[in-house]
Amino acid sequence: MYIPEYHRIEDRAESLIFMQANPFGILISAADDGPFATHIPVVVRQVSGQVVLRAHMAKSNPHWKLMEDGQQQDSLVIFHGPHAYISPKLYEDRESVPTWNYAAVHMYGRGKILDAESDIRQLLLDLISQFDSSYQEQWLSLRSEYQTRMLSHIVAFEITATRIEAKFKLSQNRTKADQENIIQALMPSPDSAVSGVASLMRQQGLGLP
Repeated sequence: MYIPEYHRIEDRAESLIFMQANPFGILISAADDGPFATHIPVVVRQVSGQVVLRAHMAKSNPHWKLMEDGQQQDSLVIFHGPHAYISPKLYEDRESVPTWNYAAVHMYGRGKILDAESDIRQLLLDLISQFDSSYQEQWLSLRSEYQTRMLSHIVAFEITATRIEAKFKLSQNRTKADQENIIQALMPSPDSAVSGVASLMRQQGLGLP
């Protein structure tokens, strides 16, 4: 990913927080006929100093076969956060052009299939806890035969990060006054993707004090 230095986020902890806050990722792996992508919810955690992603997909999805043992290429998972169009009318310098502000993190690593039923069950519990904790009691109360049948239709996997790239393109190269104009213009938007850019700019210390 092309990242100018003033848009690069070096803090690994900040990247981890961003991935956890935007857990619907795009998994991309190399296939013989080109890149293959799957959109999936994921669980991302730091384990023994390493960033580890776990998720599952339908067994009917051929993507998991690209991550079986023997596959030597890393996969890429893209985490996309808030984004918004930025009009040049918000800049003090009238000779300016439009742009788009956004935040994204790219995580690279080699996939590993999780075969143990205990790992798959734990992954499901982690996903339920993250996305729908009120459903956990219902899931645990279901017949074991039903649970086992559902497990047979999915493939669980994990990816340990070998590289993480984080880009927050938030008008860091503009003046404080320009940044403040952008924040004030985006903050009232009912679209969370747009107002989220303003919030992230504030969190990054941009704009006027």
